[in-house]
Amino acid sequence: MNGLVLMPTVAENRTSFFTDAEVVEPIVETVELPNHFIQANTVEVTLEHLANDCVTPVFAKDNELTINHVSFIHTVEDCVKDFFRGEQVNDAQVRASHVIKGRVPSAIHKPANQLLESDKTIYYERCAFSIDVPTIYQDINGNRLYLSVVGVRAYNQQNLYSKKVPELFRVAIGFKNSVCCNMCVFTDGYKGELRVSSTRELYLRVMELFNQFNPAKQIHLMQQLCNSSLSEHQFSQILGKMRLYQYLPMRQQRNIPRLLITDTMINSVAKSYITDENFSSYGTDINMWKFYNLLTGANKSSYIDTFLDRSLNASEIAMGINGALNNTDERYKWFID
Repeated sequence: MNGLVLMPTVAENRTSFFTDAEVVEPIVETVELPNHFIQANTVEVTLEHLANDCVTPVFAKDNELTINHVSFIHTVEDCVKDFFRGEQVNDAQVRASHVIKGRVPSAIHKPANQLLESDKTIYYERCAFSIDVPTIYQDINGNRLYLSVVGVRAYNQQNLYSKKVPELFRVAIGFKNSVCCNMCVFTDGYKGELRVSSTRELYLRVMELFNQFNPAKQIHLMQQLCNSSLSEHQFSQILGKMRLYQYLPMRQQRNIPRLLITDTMINSVAKSYITDENFSSYGTDINMWKFYNLLTGANKSSYIDTFLDRSLNASEIAMGINGALNNTDERYKWFID
């Protein structure tokens, strides 16, 4: 798998991206996923709702339009279809949160309880979507992982009170665990500071991301997690060290790899260790693959604007602790010593 990189395919010359992956025909049944790739306080929305029922925010000082959620989704969707030509590309699953409400001018003086639907305006401050490519997949430890592209837009991280400036987007390409919809994000598959001024520029930057992504490397690293295990004592100690992390003096924190996982997420990992139907290991050793999925599962409770950064951090933590167990990464020894 050394040097193997993701390249676009064509229908006449389809090849596997992985030496041991299965090649399937592009016409397959859409997989029904049991839950969402992100939950938190989000709601499922349709592209039609975003396009027809939501206004587009502007930059206040010059009234220039932002790139709205629909344009963002359609642009990334075009990238996926162009890059993976010949593969099945599922419709985008869209989640949104933090609705911003307004009124049309004619309804400014109406009492709130007398407002008609036609009097209201809304848009969602934060939006995330996932586009799956189910014909590109790999099985790990009995779990099927599909290639997936995730995009995040959060207007709260954009200064809309200024003149128009390059706008911030986040895009990731990685694998989604089909049994739980947990998203696996690695460094070469993530752009966390993607700033562009047009959909054309956005298209080019997303295509650059797809070109630099190495799926074989990511699959190899995740397979390595199946070869290491934590005892219950080690697992409990790691959770305890995670709780301590945020209270350490800053000078000590700087000597430890970053940890973005919150107390709420740590509680979720502890609960899932006992109750999760797919990754519970209470009373036995837990392999690092299951530990990783407990982390990515807990991350689904993150707000949209922090979701992808924490997804990446979950991968960093799992890989780092796995390296510490195998004496190949001294930086993460603090979590297990």
